Amino acid sequence: MTFEIGQKTEVTRTYSGADMTDFALQAGLDGDAPKTVPGPLIGALFSYLLGVKLPGPGTNYLKQDMRFLADAPLGEALTASVTITRLRPEKHLVDLETVCVTEGGTRVCEGRALVYVEDVGKA
Repeated sequence: MTFEIGQKTEVTRTYSGADMTDFALQAGLDGDAPKTVPGPLIGALFSYLLGVKLPGPGTNYLKQDMRFLADAPLGEALTASVTITRLRPEKHLVDLETVCVTEGGTRVCEGRALVYVEDVGKA
C-alpha cells in the first residue's frame, strides 16, 4: 500500500453503562463502573485504527502521546481518527495525529502516534 501525508481514517463508537460495567469487572474495580469513558478505551480506538485500518496489519506501535481535554460522556458517539502527518520510508516510520471528538464536536483527546511499518512506500 502507498501512504500519503494527509491520509486519514476514523471509527465511531458509542459506549454504554453496560460497557462500563464490563470494563470495571475486567479491570478489577469490583463493579464500580466509570461514569465517563475511561482513557484506555479511547486509546483502544486508536490502536484499532492503527492496526487494522491505517497503516493496518503489520503495524508496530513505537510511541503514543495522548492528552485528555474533556470527559468522554457515556451514550454519545465518539469518533476517533488518525491522520498521517509525516512519512520516513528510509526508517520505515509513519507519524500520525490522533484525535477523538464527541458527536457535538468537543475534542476529548488529542495526540500523536509513531509506528513502524515494514513497507512504507515512497515518500
